[in-house]
Parts: sequence; C-alpha cells; structure tokens
Amino acid sequence: MTDGQRLATPPGTGNGSVLDAWERFQQGDDHIRGVRPEVVVSWLRCREKYKVDPHLTEAPAAPAAGEHALEHGVVFTEMGGVAASATREVEGLNGIVTVTDCTGRVLAVWGDPATRLRADEANLKPWHCWSECAAGTNGMGTALETHGPVLVGGAEHWCEAFHNWVCAGVAVRDVVTREPIAVLNVSCWRTALPRSTAGWLANAVMRAQSILKRRARDSGAELVAAFTQAKGQSSSPLAAVDTAGKVVIANDPASVLMGVPASTPAVDPTVRWNSGLPDIIGAARYASVHAAHNPAWVGSTQVFTHLADDPTPVSIRPVFLSGHLVGSLIAFGSSDGERLAPGEGAAHPRMPVRRLVGVRDDRMVLLRLPEVSFAESDGNDVWLATDEGRLRAATPGLDKLDAELAGSGFLRVHRRYVVNVDRIREIERGPRGEMLLVMEGRQREAVPVSRRNSAAVRRALGI
Repeated sequence: MTDGQRLATPPGTGNGSVLDAWERFQQGDDHIRGVRPEVVVSWLRCREKYKVDPHLTEAPAAPAAGEHALEHGVVFTEMGGVAASATREVEGLNGIVTVTDCTGRVLAVWGDPATRLRADEANLKPWHCWSECAAGTNGMGTALETHGPVLVGGAEHWCEAFHNWVCAGVAVRDVVTREPIAVLNVSCWRTALPRSTAGWLANAVMRAQSILKRRARDSGAELVAAFTQAKGQSSSPLAAVDTAGKVVIANDPASVLMGVPASTPAVDPTVRWNSGLPDIIGAARYASVHAAHNPAWVGSTQVFTHLADDPTPVSIRPVFLSGHLVGSLIAFGSSDGERLAPGEGAAHPRMPVRRLVGVRDDRMVLLRLPEVSFAESDGNDVWLATDEGRLRAATPGLDKLDAELAGSGFLRVHRRYVVNVDRIREIERGPRGEMLLVMEGRQREAVPVSRRNSAAVRRALGI
C-alpha cells in the first residue's frame, strides 16, 4: 500500500503542541488551544467524570460479561467478518483490528503479529476493558461515547502510555435506543492509518445497521399487532412504545395526552414519535430492563400530562417477539402490576456533568453549569447563551446535550431549547398566549415554551 493510500494522523498530534496541551490539561489548566473540540470533551470526561490516571500503562481486566440480546450476537458476527477481511490491509502497517462489546470489552484482535505483542503489553487484547472510564481517550472507548467515527492519535490519548498509537473506531448503535452495541476499531503503532480505514469502517456499520433496521421493523409490526388486539378490549387511552419509549402507535385519547398523531402506525424506527411525556419514556426504559429478565413482569406508575395538574396512573405491559422484548403497551387510567417507586423511571441513570465545553474560533471555553443560561439548537449545532457570550457547544445535537444535563438543573422547554432553571427571571405571555421565559443576563433573552412542556415548566417553578 502506498503512502498516498493512507489516512493521515490527526492534525497536530505528531508535534509538541498537543502534548503540551495534554500536560497542562491533565494538571488542571483549562485554557487549551490547538486541540480538536471532541478530544477536549473526552479529556474533560476523563479528568473530571471518570478520574482516569493519565499515567495508566495498561487497560484493566473487563468485568464479567452480561447477557446480550440476539441482535447483538448478529452484530458481533458481522463485525468479526469485516475485521478479519481487513487484516491484510493493516498487517504491513504495524496495525491491528479489534472488536469490542458495548462496555468496551475487547472480544477479538486480528492483525500484525509484532504489533499484537506490543498491544498485549497494554492489555489491548481480549477480555480487557477499553471504555473511556477504564482507559481514557482512545478509539474504542471514545467511539462508545460519540455518534459517528472517532480518530484519536498520539498525545490525544488521555493515557501517556498510549501516545505511540493512532486509532480509528466507530460504534454500531441500536437503531431504536441509540445505545452502542459494538465497536470496530483499527490501531496502528507509530504509523499512519490506511486511507481506506474510514471507508470500510463506514461500510461495516452500514451493513450492521441494515440488519438491525430489518429487525426493528419486525418489532414495530409486532407492537402494532399487540396494540390492535388490546384496543378491542378497552376504549381508554392506549399506546404502544418501543424500548426507547418512542411511540409506535396510539389511539385518539392517548394521542392527545402524548402529543402524537392518532391511529397512525410508525413501524419504521426512523419515523417513530417522541412522546411529550418524559415520565413515559423513563417508565418504558425501566420496563425494558425488568421485563428482559422476567417476561411476566407488569408495572404501573403515575405520570404528569399537560391536561391536568394531578398525575395520571398508567400500567406498562411488555411485548415480546420470538422471546425478545420489543416494547410495551401503555394503558392510561390503569394501575396493574408492580408499582414503580419514585425515581425508578430512569433505566439508565447517568452521572450529571459538571462542565460544558464551548467553542469560540480555535479556543475551547470550559464552562461551569451556572454560567450557562440556555442552549438553543440550530440544525445539528447547539449554541450556548453564557456569561462568556454566545458559544457553539462542542457536543453536537440538543437531544444528546439534554441527556447529559439530566439531573443538573436544566429543563427541556421546547424542541429547540434547554434552559437553566436557576437563570429564569421572569415569565411572560406571548401574543398568542404562549409562555415565554425571560432569562437572566445582559440581553434578557426570551425563550419560548411549547404547549406540551408547559406543565413540566410550571412544576419546576412551583407555579
């Protein structure tokens, strides 16, 4: 393979600028220039959230493996086939190819024998964990935290012992929950990656995603069938949701409560609707965890809707396809099954972030949460209104930022806005009666509240 067919090392990772920035950052200096935003965000997680020792020399042993869904096994098989076929491309470039599961546990390694021996010294081998919380910024672990391909080279790695590696990884994600299933990664020792790396990583993910999409459409059809059968037995509000809490179909009364179209099936996972009731999403995910271990499980909880100040009881009944959990039926006004205790709705609790990273030109600005007034989406970009002025968030996508800020005093008030509740100073009414939040700051900007979120805002403000 010629030099022209290789993928270049990330800019700056081969010189001292990134290394200097790494040394300052891991000692606590937040004024970093010349480092890609996605790397700074990863470093921030490593330093403040995971507290990874930057002088770690090897990855730890992975914990015992948990149970995997059937489609996870299909993805592992597909990734293994792709990795084995790519081995010829990296063997002459001091390269190896790895596949990990959703926890960062390495399942298999292929590639150059001499490089595999070097990798063994760092425990880059099966049954060891390369998640960010275990081994810092790296191609495999950072791919688990990121939507899209990840390139990490040289001193961009959080751990000094891995600075001689250049890695590219990409996660295959569940098409319904968007949770990672596996990571395909190529790593080279002191050598540029093959230029073809980006292409075959993308092709591998596309092949795996197509398998998952077919299975998800079958799951959607099963949820519609279960809904149709249950609908004939009751005229109460009823909906079918997938394992992520997205609405596949709802009858007329439930559609009003959830803010989704009525009696319109959304079998394809790409066109399912987000419920206007966050409590339903949490309950559905909680049900997914418990029903996967106990197929007979049925639960109940109470949720707030925009039509009433008091909570409404709902029951949650899991739906299975060939023994595999595909979602739940949500029946409003019913209290069947195990009662969920307060706070149990979050099936995947996350540790709240303590800082956000804003971007101004080539400068990274590390913001404490009280310095942020609100976040506004503009396509896939997110803009932060802060005490430092208007900054672009290093984290793309408002949904992702909203999830990261859960439990940190921020509230989703509109499809385009997330606000810091402590920075709300006044409430006004717009010309059509809509609620407007006047935010603290020199500009005193007004943020609109959507109708479906108004009840949650009133509860948060105690009004």
